[in-house]
Amino acid sequence: MTRQNIEPADARRRIKAIFIGSIGNLVEWYDFYAYTAFSLYFAAAFFPAESPVVQQLNAAILFAAGFIVRPLGGWLFGHIADRYGRRMSLTLSVAMMCAGSLIIACTPTYATIGFAAPMLLAAARLIEGLSLGGEYGASATYLSEVADPKHRGFYSSFQYVTLIGGQLAAILVLLLLQNLFLTHEQLVDWGWRIPFVIGALLAVFAAVMRRDLHETDAFVAAKPGLKKHGALRELFQYPREIALVVGLTAGGTAAFYTFTTYMQVFVRQTVGLSDTTTTYVIAGSLIFAALLQPIYGAVSDRIGRKPLLVFFGIAGSALTVPILMSLSQTDSPLTALLLICGAWIFTAGYTSINAVVKAELFPTSIRATGVALPYAVTVSVFGGTAPAIALWCKDMGHEHWFFYYLAGVILMSLTVYATMRDTKRVSAMEEAPAH
Repeated sequence: MTRQNIEPADARRRIKAIFIGSIGNLVEWYDFYAYTAFSLYFAAAFFPAESPVVQQLNAAILFAAGFIVRPLGGWLFGHIADRYGRRMSLTLSVAMMCAGSLIIACTPTYATIGFAAPMLLAAARLIEGLSLGGEYGASATYLSEVADPKHRGFYSSFQYVTLIGGQLAAILVLLLLQNLFLTHEQLVDWGWRIPFVIGALLAVFAAVMRRDLHETDAFVAAKPGLKKHGALRELFQYPREIALVVGLTAGGTAAFYTFTTYMQVFVRQTVGLSDTTTTYVIAGSLIFAALLQPIYGAVSDRIGRKPLLVFFGIAGSALTVPILMSLSQTDSPLTALLLICGAWIFTAGYTSINAVVKAELFPTSIRATGVALPYAVTVSVFGGTAPAIALWCKDMGHEHWFFYYLAGVILMSLTVYATMRDTKRVSAMEEAPAH
């Protein structure tokens, strides 16, 4: 369908679907990132230790644990999306996220129930990891399929607008609680539970909204042939595409989780800014990052996906170490903000389009699983572990080791960006559905 023959009613239907799908994605990621935003306050309640770095390291390890089950979630919800529809998968994933947030909100502290407290926290993070493993693939597939072909990069970029927006929402809740409602002591004592209650309620709202989503035309067209498609074994008929997803994700996801998740701890403990100033710096950088996503997505619709990925690979390999080194040596909030925003100028070359690139690699019958499963495996290895590796290096007294590690992972992905085809020009989404 070209731009010229898109009817106004159809355009409104697409925009509504993208809005609802994106809002649900925002809620999912808000719930997941509330853990990171408030870990400075609840880490001591679950991980008694003398050193704040050790407490944050334990919290980061549990953050990484949530990624261990993401491949399972990617397979489970990808299978549901490919066999039973994108809408069903999206609705179930956000309902599961609601359950995880409720468990965290209600879990007693270590002082009350001992070792059972971190165990329950770990269980909640595993549930959230399952949910998020499915959310990415189903959401990326849905947004890519519901967009018109000429603007697929632009519309699918809203997955990361809302993904970043979810973290920003968690940061804003933290700012409100820090500055208007609670003291530091109240946040440490019980206030950290509030964002998880909010997240659970928002997830219920998102699940209700997603029940009214229309199914994508691509899935409806392919549905008659799905009895012989959609099995996991079909995915392994696309080894080249699987390898591409792994290769193009590794550097991007490591950079993303460094400049989002880890920055909260890095700016507070290494740069040495106060809690409130740290929150303002991170919030400002996330707003900047969110604004970049649709701009880069629209650019990819004009010049292709590959140039943006190559830009990220080259700039990320060359500039990551200087940026993080400079950040670790400053004590200025403005300088810290500008340096993080500088990192986002190249990181957005990956984040804005990575979802649509993966969706364009696979046919309809296996698209959600193809996007979700290899991505989830790669994020578990390179993304979710980034904060823990960084804190381990810091605890060893060699924090700069992590800077070189990150640059090396980005360089590894650059070799993939430089040799892969441009999926805007050769896309499986333009092919007829399999029957």
